[in-house]
Amino acid sequence: MGSEFSFDRPDDETLEVRLAGDWLLATARPSAQDVTREIEARPTKLVRFQAQDVAAWDSGILTFVSAVLAACSARSIQVDRAGLPRGVQRLLALAEAVPEKQGAHRDERRPPWLARVGAQAITEEEGVVELLDFLGSLTFALGNFVTRRARYQVRDLLLLIQECGAQALPIVALIASLVGLILAFVGAVQLRRFGAEIYVADLVGLGMVREMGALMTGIIMAGRTGAAFAAQLGTMRINEEVDALVTLGISPVEYLVLPRVLALCLMLPLLCVFADLIGIAGGGLAGMAMLDIQPTEYVHRTIDSISSTDFFVGVAKSAVFGVLVAIAGCWRGMQTSGSASAVGDAATAAVVTGIVAIVSADGVFAVLTSALGI
Repeated sequence: MGSEFSFDRPDDETLEVRLAGDWLLATARPSAQDVTREIEARPTKLVRFQAQDVAAWDSGILTFVSAVLAACSARSIQVDRAGLPRGVQRLLALAEAVPEKQGAHRDERRPPWLARVGAQAITEEEGVVELLDFLGSLTFALGNFVTRRARYQVRDLLLLIQECGAQALPIVALIASLVGLILAFVGAVQLRRFGAEIYVADLVGLGMVREMGALMTGIIMAGRTGAAFAAQLGTMRINEEVDALVTLGISPVEYLVLPRVLALCLMLPLLCVFADLIGIAGGGLAGMAMLDIQPTEYVHRTIDSISSTDFFVGVAKSAVFGVLVAIAGCWRGMQTSGSASAVGDAATAAVVTGIVAIVSADGVFAVLTSALGI
């Protein structure tokens, strides 16, 4: 049995709305607009409900009655609810006991494109200002560190060095060995055509030391450590631990961010050197297996192809990448606000920001080294 309703006019200024049947969300229900049209058709001062014939109901009847009440309130028409089921009356009273929060109903109309562009520009401007403010605070904290006035826990720094260094060795070794194998395989396929298989050592050695070692290590640490930094600081923001530090007069940037930046900046060059060695070893295994290159010949050729300039360029890149990853992770973590889901969003944003910063910085390094002839 579906939802039914009808009108009755006991007198000229009274409208009686009779409800019957099942008023459920799962069934088709009449629209409150029918009542509104009836009210507007004839002068009405009182609307009365009669629901003795309602068999079953849920929030479907509440939606209908609420719409009628809103229409009557807008026209200053009195409503008699005595004929409604007692449960419906109690729920309506409960809903009206707390006033509706301003702005609870969203405006579904899409703003003009110019307004959307302006809003996005304002958001981006605020993000740039926040980043500059964060970088300024970090620079001030580094100055205090140099002058031995920074307030941080040395044991926290040592723990972060362990997490960023020794605990990252397995994943760095795995990725670096695979990259070395891939470089050797690609080089072997092409160089075999010209009988220049021995130059696989040059390709792997120079590629790992100058480019791939630092780049892949930075990307690994962005996904592993940068996201962890964002999650840690984001959780502290949600739990108001950062606010507690501010209340105690301790700079959160000095106490939380500075040790993380120092740890990653110190450890990433060492991880880069480790990745270079593992990558060269992985390329040597591929060269010996596919091209029958002797180990001593591969080692000598690798040493001859790599200069000290190439080595230090790769190490310098890794140090810069470490700073960028730490800044991206800490900045996104300190931006976190709202619910616990914001922590996951901060970790994701930290990884994306870190990788974009690494690739951009690598491009800048490529242009500078080319211009300087290095």
